Amino acid sequence: MSESQSRLEAVGHRLASTGGLERIAIGLASATTALLIGLVIVAATGYSPVEFLTEMVRGIFGSERGIALTLRESTIYILAGVAVAVAFRAGIFNIGVHGQLILGGLAAVVSILAIAPLLPENTVTGWLLILLGSVVGIVVGGLYGAIPGVLKAYADANEIITTIMLNFIALGLGLFLLNGPFQGEGIQEPRTDSLPGHVEFPQLLFSSGSFSLVGLAIAVMTVVAMSYLLTRTRVGYDMVTSGKQESAAIYSGVRAKRTVVGTMTLSGMIAGLAGAVFGIMVLGGFVNPNGITTYGFDAIAVSLLAANNPLGVIPAGVLFGGLTRGSSFIGITTDIPSQLVDGVIGLVVLFVAVPELFRMAAKRRYSPGGDQ
Repeated sequence: MSESQSRLEAVGHRLASTGGLERIAIGLASATTALLIGLVIVAATGYSPVEFLTEMVRGIFGSERGIALTLRESTIYILAGVAVAVAFRAGIFNIGVHGQLILGGLAAVVSILAIAPLLPENTVTGWLLILLGSVVGIVVGGLYGAIPGVLKAYADANEIITTIMLNFIALGLGLFLLNGPFQGEGIQEPRTDSLPGHVEFPQLLFSSGSFSLVGLAIAVMTVVAMSYLLTRTRVGYDMVTSGKQESAAIYSGVRAKRTVVGTMTLSGMIAGLAGAVFGIMVLGGFVNPNGITTYGFDAIAVSLLAANNPLGVIPAGVLFGGLTRGSSFIGITTDIPSQLVDGVIGLVVLFVAVPELFRMAAKRRYSPGGDQ
């Protein structure tokens, strides 16, 4: 073996064995490097990099409203990121989280609007309606996620293709319903009626009406539950084994096909919960799905940054929430073109995600049983 090949082998083994703290350090270093390059680009186009960075920080941390909006975005990214991570951890590529989120959120809102007139308006019924809507969103998201799971397990269909196509179907179906039976009375645009005033999460510490610490708590509890499921239970072991080594799973007595369907269903259920929280906490109703931030697609990068570890999704989701809030604030308070802002943010995302892609490739190549 040549000296250069030996060095490549050593680098590959090191990437494959990178620990959690090292991955965080790599992510921070990548984000910092990308931001510095982005500031150079901002300066080269004739705008002030100091103003760019100052407004970015001010938008994220400069006020109670800024912090609340950052945490609001982070909440949805965390939930969507966990939905992706659960599937990816099991070796299944769920690219359809965005569609599952949309249909789950729409179903949650519509179910609340349908039942609310039948109940008295008070805090107790408000919580009952939130619970009902969340359950409906989880069920609808899970059912929509089960479709590509069934196709993969029993028809050998590529889940990447099916989930991408199901995203488009969800967008079209959502728009059709919001222009038809679910359109609010007297509203000319595709959206539902607003939720009743008593159907909202309580305001704790923050006065922003579109964010509640209850929503963030739901996201964190979901992360903890999924981390425990994947690492401490037989069900989690079966999920990971069935997705990555189906033959070994079958040999050990696991019903691999059923487990693959269950994994995609669970991923879709979490995406549906993300949609329910988004519709109830953020929108207070539901709007044209084509105008909704691409949480489900961005969640793929969130999951990659977290190495598909549910616990790692929390800091990764906060990072993406901060970037989203900071970029929107810059667009409002400065004359820096939105395209330039989006380009810099995209550069940060790229630099953060690429090291993890290399690490995953190295892990596959240099792990026992991998190609040598």
